[in-house]
Amino acid sequence: MTAIINISLKNGVLDSQGKAVHHALDSLHFENVEDVRVGRQIVMKLSQTDETKALEEVTQMCEDLLANTVIEDYEIELVK
Repeated sequence: MTAIINISLKNGVLDSQGKAVHHALDSLHFENVEDVRVGRQIVMKLSQTDETKALEEVTQMCEDLLANTVIEDYEIELVK
């Protein structure tokens, strides 16, 4: 099973990297971009075959290490 974890800054948290990308796109004349938010994606291969247990384990990984839950949100997708 594969876990795909998308981590992004919560709404209201300043995304300085997103602002820099937006500014660069503007300077390249891509003027139809209204906003840019930059996040990260973690893809991990799991040996766990039980979907419920895998989701519990990956959620715990996110809470303990992978995401800063004070300023970040995360979404988990499991793919068999």
